[in-house]
Amino acid sequence: MSGSSLFLFIFAMWILIILGGGIAILILAPISITGYGDFNLIISSGLKAIVSIALVVAWIFILTKLKNWIFRSQLKI
Repeated sequence: MSGSSLFLFIFAMWILIILGGGIAILILAPISITGYGDFNLIISSGLKAIVSIALVVAWIFILTKLKNWIFRSQLKI
């Protein structure tokens, strides 16, 4: 793996980290659900957790595809 490919992967990883943090702060944090009495906090926390886990899975999928693309281009497969 050449140096530029490694830097591309690290750059993409940091972009995804910053983007995920922005989504968590700007979109997920303000979500509040009302109308369920004592379960408002539990439901909104569960929704935030599900979305956060989905984002982590998506980021892992994206980074795996990027890693595979870099290795294929380096090995000329």
